[in-house]
Amino acid sequence: MSATKPTLYYVYDPMCSWCWGYKPVWLQIKEAVTGDVEIVYVLGGLAPDSGVPMSEAMQQQIASYWKKIENYLGTQFNYDFWHQNTPRRSTYPACRAILAAREQRAEPAMLDAIQHAYYLDAKNPSDNDILIGLAKSIGLDYDKFEADFLSPTTHDALLREIAFARSIGGNSFPSLFMQTEKGVGELMINYEDAKATIAQIKSVI
Repeated sequence: MSATKPTLYYVYDPMCSWCWGYKPVWLQIKEAVTGDVEIVYVLGGLAPDSGVPMSEAMQQQIASYWKKIENYLGTQFNYDFWHQNTPRRSTYPACRAILAAREQRAEPAMLDAIQHAYYLDAKNPSDNDILIGLAKSIGLDYDKFEADFLSPTTHDALLREIAFARSIGGNSFPSLFMQTEKGVGELMINYEDAKATIAQIKSVI
């Protein structure tokens, strides 16, 4: 193995339901290879900022995705979300919250908080006040988080990260990519079993 560790890119969106379904497998992969590779989370940016309420048809479509994932993987979803909120097709706020938390070395904790709020507690992570409240709940420096979260610099950083995700082929979420001396290659996503992906990673390090 070279002196420099290969990089494992995990391309995701904090409001991607398939990422929520994949989470148990991803955590197994992460635990198995964390000493062998540098793991880098990359925001893919599922849906730009929007103040427009989601159409009834889109709400039903996304709820059907939840049901599909639930039936396939046993993932838990709280369908109260759809009648307790005004859903918007807007994940960039949650992505900016992740970047603001990353400034405090708390990206995984913020991701956990957003996913639990959205999928289990029926809260809307498209809303800034929800995201700011989550930052407070996980013990982040509140003033720093709010300043970073609302900063145009953070939005610019998000756009750069999304562009990087696309440049390596991260057009769907979740996606995994390995960067070695030979370049960047995509790894398969198996939603039910971590073993094959772990073996694939270990075969190239």
